[in-house]
Amino acid sequence: MIILVMGVSGSGKTTIGEKLAESLNFQFRDADEFHPDENIKKMANNIPLTDEDRQPWLERMQTTIDQWLQDNQNVVLTCSALKEKYRQILWRDTEKMELVYLKGSFELIKDRMIKRHDHFMKADLLRSQFEDLEEPTGGIWVDISQTPSEIVQEIKQKLML
Repeated sequence: MIILVMGVSGSGKTTIGEKLAESLNFQFRDADEFHPDENIKKMANNIPLTDEDRQPWLERMQTTIDQWLQDNQNVVLTCSALKEKYRQILWRDTEKMELVYLKGSFELIKDRMIKRHDHFMKADLLRSQFEDLEEPTGGIWVDISQTPSEIVQEIKQKLML
C-alpha cells in the first residue's frame, strides 16, 4: 500500500509522514528528494515553481510509485500534490493507494513555517501554495491543529490500519 500524504508546505507532511510510516512499519519517502536541483534552487530563492518546473519531479515520482506497486512495497510518500492534475499523475492504483490531506489555516501554517529554520521552502512562498491548492474531493482530511500523535492516530483509524 502507498499512502500519499499531501498538503501545502508547512502543513506537517514530513513530521506526520515519518511518524505514520514508523507506526505502520512502512518505508518513508519525501517528494522533495525527487526535485531536480534547479527546483530546489528556485524555491530557496523564493521563486514559485511553474507546472513546467514540476513536470520532471512528478514523472520521477510516478515512475517510482509504479515500481513500489509492482514490488508490493508499503510506503508513506509525502508530497504537496497541490493540484488535481498532479495527483492524477501520481495516482496509479485505486486499490493500493490512499490519500491523506493535511488541512490547516494559512495563519497556523505561516506561524509554523516562520519558526522552522532547516528547510529550503520559506514562509514567503506560502501564499502561492494556497493559491495553487485545489483541495481533493476524496481521501482522508485531517485537521492539523492537533498534535502529531493525534493526527497519526486519526489517520490510522480512518484507514482502519
